[in-house]
Parts: sequence; C-alpha cells; structure tokens
Amino acid sequence: MSSSPAVSIRLQGASNFRDLGGYRTQDQRRVKSGQVFRSDHLAALSAQDLDQLQALGVRHSLDFRGVAEYTATPYDIAGVQRVALTIEPTVIARMQALVAQGIVPSTDETVELMRETYRDFVNCNAGTFGRFLKHLLEHPTPQVFHCTAGKDRTGFAAALLLSALGVDRATIEHDYLLTNALYKRDARLEGMGHPHVMKVLWQVQPEFLQAAFEAVDTQHGGMHDYLHGAVGLSPQEVSELQQMLVQD
Repeated sequence: MSSSPAVSIRLQGASNFRDLGGYRTQDQRRVKSGQVFRSDHLAALSAQDLDQLQALGVRHSLDFRGVAEYTATPYDIAGVQRVALTIEPTVIARMQALVAQGIVPSTDETVELMRETYRDFVNCNAGTFGRFLKHLLEHPTPQVFHCTAGKDRTGFAAALLLSALGVDRATIEHDYLLTNALYKRDARLEGMGHPHVMKVLWQVQPEFLQAAFEAVDTQHGGMHDYLHGAVGLSPQEVSELQQMLVQD
C-alpha cells in the first residue's frame, strides 16, 4: 500500500477534518496538500476554527447534506461560499420505515442497508458527484467537502476523487477507515436507536466502500468508464484534475 498518513486538523467545533493531500498515486507522484479537505459538518465552528479555515485559504464548502440536515444545522461562514450538493440520507429513511413496521434490523441487516446506500451513491447520485469533481476543477482554490458526519457521502466522494487522481484502492480504503479514529459523535445523538444498529451507522466498514466499488466495476465497467460515463467527466477534465491536484 502506497499510503501516507493523512494530515488531521484539530478543530474545536468539527471532527474528521483532514487534508486529502499527501497520498501517492500509482505512478509514484503525490496528491497535492493544502488544496482539498474533507470534514464532518461545519455548523459548530468556533472563532478559532474560522481563523484556521481562513489560514488554510478555504474559499468553498461543498455540502452533501440533505435539506432537513442543512435546515437543522445551517452555517454561514464569511469568505466561504457554500455549494449545496444535496444527497438525501436514504439509509435513515429506510431505518425509519422499518421502525414504523415494528422491525429492528439485525447487525447483518444494518450492514446490508449501508451497502445498499453505497450502491445508491454509485447508481443514483453519480451526477451529483460529477458536479463535485467539476467544481473542484473550476475553482482551483482550497476547498472543503462534507456531509453530516463526513463518513459516507463524504467518504465516497473522497474515494471517487482519489480514484480520479490515480490513487490505488488499498490507499483509498486506508483514508476511508480513518473516520473511525477521527469522527466524534454528536453527544445529542447518544442513546438514539438500538445500540447494535447505531454502532453500524456511526462507523465505517470496508464492506460499505467495497459495495460501491463492486457496483462501479460490475455495473459501469470499472472506474475509468464510470468517471467518463455516469459521472460525466470527459477524459480532458480528468486529465486537468490530475494536473491541478497531483505533483511529481
């Protein structure tokens, strides 16, 4: 595995904030640092956190949260343009539907619900992830992307970006799983739901991301065809993204 540890940036009002730079690509170049960051939501940042964002030069925040999520925890950061890339949290709706029927899914069933969510990212949200990659390309200033916990929608977005930049899948999984060490759950959510279900929902597992990659490979002909097909990037755009975000 050609990974190097991602740089985690400590913030008082957010967790799971880290620089996607530093990873080696398969042709032995390196993803540029200080350009693209991933995080959980940014609605509780302190004044010191805002100073840190400014010092990083962040000018855009790409927000994958659903409408209700953003409405519950909105933010407005001076000097940072928020771009809504709305992907509704379908796994929550599926869970609520089961609970309404009096059904408590097992751990294995919850894992499968998460795997289905990741397949949906690939098959139902490709256009939104394409807008994400095109926005990075069109705005060559530091940017941060996030959802609520910065683990699933954000995790797949990071996997897609790193794939486009030529990073191998073992390294991508390494970055993905860092969420389990870096994400801090909102204390207000503790005690909600059955413990075995919540344990699955608030962590990431290799099986989740593997479900997405399996869908890319079996239903879209592999990552190359997926990026140029469903995601909607031209070969030139992928090349320009690499030129912008990869260095020798």
